[in-house]
Amino acid sequence: MDEAFLTAWLSLQAVDGVGDRTLLKLIHAFGSPDAALHATVDDLVGAGCSAELAGAICRGPSEEIRRQIDRQVTAAVRLKIRILTFFDGAYPARLKTIPDPPPLLYVSGELSPQDAVAVAIVGGRRATPVGRVITEAIAKDLAECGVTVVSGLARGIDAAAHRGALAGKGRTIAILGCGIDRTYPSEHQTLRRTIESHGAVLSELPIGAAPQSHHFPRRNRIISGLSLGVLVGEATTDSGSLITAKLALEQGRDVFAVPGSIKEEACRGSNRLIKEGAKLIEDARDVLDEILPQVDARQRAMLRLDHRAIDAVPPLCQEDAMVYDALSYEARSVDAIIETTGLSAAHVVATLLSLELRGRIRQLPGQQYIRT
Repeated sequence: MDEAFLTAWLSLQAVDGVGDRTLLKLIHAFGSPDAALHATVDDLVGAGCSAELAGAICRGPSEEIRRQIDRQVTAAVRLKIRILTFFDGAYPARLKTIPDPPPLLYVSGELSPQDAVAVAIVGGRRATPVGRVITEAIAKDLAECGVTVVSGLARGIDAAAHRGALAGKGRTIAILGCGIDRTYPSEHQTLRRTIESHGAVLSELPIGAAPQSHHFPRRNRIISGLSLGVLVGEATTDSGSLITAKLALEQGRDVFAVPGSIKEEACRGSNRLIKEGAKLIEDARDVLDEILPQVDARQRAMLRLDHRAIDAVPPLCQEDAMVYDALSYEARSVDAIIETTGLSAAHVVATLLSLELRGRIRQLPGQQYIRT
């Protein structure tokens, strides 16, 4: 997108009274934002604008707003940010189908045709260690099967989803609630750079926009809009991820949830989703079973469905199985495992190490272990 074209888009978007839907309607009617800005009042009224809005479009944004737009355009060029409009061929096709698609998307990294098969994974920022481990495992297996993982780069479940996808050497997309030139939270700068190398980071917000609270609910509609379904990990009853689940239902997307302890506050929101009809998910195969009927032959050809995530798990020997069976998806201490199995401490510790190296379990802080 050249500077003049971007300036015209931002100028029309900046006119008071021109929301996203009106913006797209005007560009569809006149062919370009520049043509809409130079249309007559009569032509604008004929296109469905009120006389007041038509006058505002003819006047254009104020001088101060024009200077802000010039700074944004200069920054976009300097930072080499790619900008997609709703009418670009590379604009995600699934996102176009939601009721209020973003007219502009700022992109760092690269989008891919493979991203047509995507699942969003979201959840609470104050996730438990168990919740993060389970999220990473599901995201990793989905990514290894060729499914793109979409999330919001937030602390907790979101970050675990991105890291799991990267561990599975797959693709992941992060949607920001701030301008594309910022990273929020700031400690995820390294994670963001890795995502850009294995996927993309997107924002609809202007360059320089701060991560304000009202940005995130709108950000969430993009997360669900890009995806075939939304998987909610640990979520409290006031978690923003429940907004994403609600938006997913409104967009006709599937909603899934990972069950958690009924005594864990961090799981009350996601558990409630299951009570209300969300599909209960225990592993990546459950997700694949739900989304594959929505995937056409061309998209299915991009997947790796022969991967171990949907294959049978190799059996364990008897003593390894004793230790593994003593574990669950709730963290257990070494002492509890020794007591349950009746095996010696040395044997249990050696077996735990072996199981961890094979990816069957994960060690948590405080010498706690869970299944993966």
